Amino acid sequence: MAVSTQRIDGLLMAAERHISVLYDAALDALALRPDGCYIDGTFGRGGHTAGLLERLGPGGRVIAFDKDQAACQAGWLRFRGDPRLQLVHGGFETLGEWVADAGLTGAVDGLLLDLGVSSPQLDNAERGFSFMREGPLDMRMDSTAGETAAQWLARADAREIADVLWRYGEERQSRRIAAAIVRVRDESPLLTTADLARLIDGIVRRKPGASHPATRSFQAVRMHINRELDALEQGLAQSMDVLADGGRLAVITFHSLEDRIVKRFMRHYAEPPLPPVPAAPRPPAELDLVVRKLRPGPDEVASNPRARSATLRAAERRRRR
Repeated sequence: MAVSTQRIDGLLMAAERHISVLYDAALDALALRPDGCYIDGTFGRGGHTAGLLERLGPGGRVIAFDKDQAACQAGWLRFRGDPRLQLVHGGFETLGEWVADAGLTGAVDGLLLDLGVSSPQLDNAERGFSFMREGPLDMRMDSTAGETAAQWLARADAREIADVLWRYGEERQSRRIAAAIVRVRDESPLLTTADLARLIDGIVRRKPGASHPATRSFQAVRMHINRELDALEQGLAQSMDVLADGGRLAVITFHSLEDRIVKRFMRHYAEPPLPPVPAAPRPPAELDLVVRKLRPGPDEVASNPRARSATLRAAERRRRR
């Protein structure tokens, strides 16, 4: 997908104004060394990457990943004069292979993941992430590959749709919504965000002060289309080989499904389970928990309402024996 110069200029201007969620806390959790090598697995607007570069010396290095071609193009322009940064068009679930090819396995001093959809993706109607702005029902983080939300909703059966809405959105009306989608799509295809939002609005009852009825469903479809939880599990697993001794892993999540995966992963390596064989020694811990659970303060939430559900967890890689 070609990205216009005007669109990139808009992303650059937004990046200069934007402060990432839990910005200082996330960078502090990485315990940065001026000459260290760090990975920003979710480049987005480049907020955390800019913070890393500001705190690193001339011998430092940052490798950033993002599936979004528009974000990468804006990033290449924004940081084009800084040789310390390498920006990769790809998801962080591929970082293990990329790091191995670069000869950096076991040599990365910190890995930061800031999960979920980015503000530019939500604010751009053409990307189809938000029910607040009418646009094509796309929802792909990498708009150059894969199936769109409209294409999936046009072919999936009611059971598959209901399962996705329940698993990723915990939508109580998942079966009714799925049945309605299958019933109407032949005569009136769901092609735009407004099409899907109107259908859900007619099924899920609005409560005073509650979020929009389509909130959970849009989240669920987006997570399914982008395989977000699968990517998270893959990226976390690869981090154990990527990180150097004493390297830090910091992850910012935005809902309970993500946070549960991160919490379980860190606890598994910090408190390894007992082996099935009686009297066998417990495996040695490979991680130390350094930030168990940190939420944004009231000032940050007031200035950025999207931060209200964020949670930061961080761990340090123990020395290998």
